[in-house]
Amino acid sequence: MIFIGLPQWSHPKWVQLGITSLEDYARHFNCVEGNTTLYALPKAEIVLRWREQTSDGFRFCFKFPSTISHTAALRQCGDLTAEFLDRMSPLANRIGQYWLQLPATFGPSDLPALWNFLDTLPKDFTYGVEVRHASFFDKSADEQALNRGLHQRGVNRVILDSRPVHSAKPHNEAIRDAQRKKPKVPVHALVTASNPLVRFIGSDDMQQNLALFDVWLKTLPKWEQNSVPYLFLHTPDIGQVQDLVHTLWPGLQQAFPEIGNEPAIPKQNSLF
Repeated sequence: MIFIGLPQWSHPKWVQLGITSLEDYARHFNCVEGNTTLYALPKAEIVLRWREQTSDGFRFCFKFPSTISHTAALRQCGDLTAEFLDRMSPLANRIGQYWLQLPATFGPSDLPALWNFLDTLPKDFTYGVEVRHASFFDKSADEQALNRGLHQRGVNRVILDSRPVHSAKPHNEAIRDAQRKKPKVPVHALVTASNPLVRFIGSDDMQQNLALFDVWLKTLPKWEQNSVPYLFLHTPDIGQVQDLVHTLWPGLQQAFPEIGNEPAIPKQNSLF
């Protein structure tokens, strides 16, 4: 089994695609990255609404708030963590994994703080960690220590594939903005736990996306034999992500017949 989704469930441009709510989104995809929680803690009534709009087969992969991962740098944040997990508790049985998106300043010397933070988390959930410090991508002792620690704790190393967007011609502001913001780091495709999470950051060049995605069509089915992968598809202008979905779906369907037919939504180029 594989879970496939997008980084968010709503966008003004998607209204013309018939996606106006989480309920609409969940008819087409079985998971969502849940970026919203990085920036703000949702109100309790909103979390309950999210539960009402999804089924037990749907999975949320919420980011820990930046107050925990960035501001506190995982230190002395027990109260913040407890508040976050309590707020999201109505969705407990629909959490794919909670994950930390750590800043590039979080380096090898901070690993003790990471281990202490992960060791205090409830064992009821699956967790992931995305790192951005260069030392965690050079196959050195520091990267080995990171991978070993995650594996020992059953925590997934979140994999960012930003090759497409950084290979794209910077011919519009959406691409230039994505190239400024998305880390340009090597793709280290490895599994440290049972739910590897891949974030594929596409460009607006669909043929390029197709070529660079080919490695995942070979890798993800192998991982599926012993784990349940998550795949999230991004584009510089997320309002145009449906072009990427339509481009990649035939290959995904061939690799994972169980995902069924392409999401029954109009192609973007027929609407915009």
